[in-house]
Amino acid sequence: MTTAIDVHGLRIAFGDRTVVDGLDFSVERGEVFALLGPNGAGKTTTINILTTLIAPNAGTATVVGYDVGTQRTEVQQRISLTGQSAAVDDALTATENVAMFARLAGLDRAAARLRAEELLARFDLVDAADRVVRTFSGGMRRRLDLALSFVVTPEVLFLDEPTTGLDTRSRRDLWDIIRSLAAAGTTVFLTTQYLEEADQLADRIAVLHDGRIAALGTPSALKARIGGDTVELHDERGELLNAIPTDGSVADLRRALDRLADAAAEGVVTLRRPTLDDVFLAVTSGAANVEEHA
Repeated sequence: MTTAIDVHGLRIAFGDRTVVDGLDFSVERGEVFALLGPNGAGKTTTINILTTLIAPNAGTATVVGYDVGTQRTEVQQRISLTGQSAAVDDALTATENVAMFARLAGLDRAAARLRAEELLARFDLVDAADRVVRTFSGGMRRRLDLALSFVVTPEVLFLDEPTTGLDTRSRRDLWDIIRSLAAAGTTVFLTTQYLEEADQLADRIAVLHDGRIAALGTPSALKARIGGDTVELHDERGELLNAIPTDGSVADLRRALDRLADAAAEGVVTLRRPTLDDVFLAVTSGAANVEEHA
């Protein structure tokens, strides 16, 4: 089996409000799949369904071949979830946190201690192993939270906005860890509000809008469907004076620059490429439906 997650017609409503309205998508094993959307779009609700925390009103979903509604135990044994808040005990040391989770997972005292040492090394926390967690930075807490998720190596790791509140350095350090986990074969299902994060990490991206998937594809494919490169001319205040579409080739760039020169235009010339911000704004404003079936 190559499919890690398979979703068909997933729907859930809370009272009169429909949060998820007929989701259809699949995630391949070893893939990093990012789910984007505005606040309240249903990202966390989707993760909660896939991790068996809540049940949908309609539709089906399987994780590594097991139904999230009828085979909850089998699903839970094969996944791990890191939520928006670190689930660590502030009064314990890093080693004690990991060892405690390992004991809960069924390891004996010696094996739990060994597993703690292995994971703290893997997540670059050896120097902080004997420090109580209340002294940790935000980035260290998130790394420890991920370490707890790997006491028993999951087949699918769900990350719900894992870098929220982290500084730039800590966020990029966590990106490296996520890449290494995926490279080792773990399927990663990620929600994030940071579009750059999805662009950097995801093999494919889905954008939720009004409870449905309005865009689906690789980052490059989604950006390409919004438009091509543009040569832009800005004045000294940064105001856009002119924009000329280009295919990005040297000859076409030269043509665009010649057009600006012929018009005796003055200002700062830049080459602008579509970004995930453009995709996100186009989709969530209803200006476009962007989908790539891969």
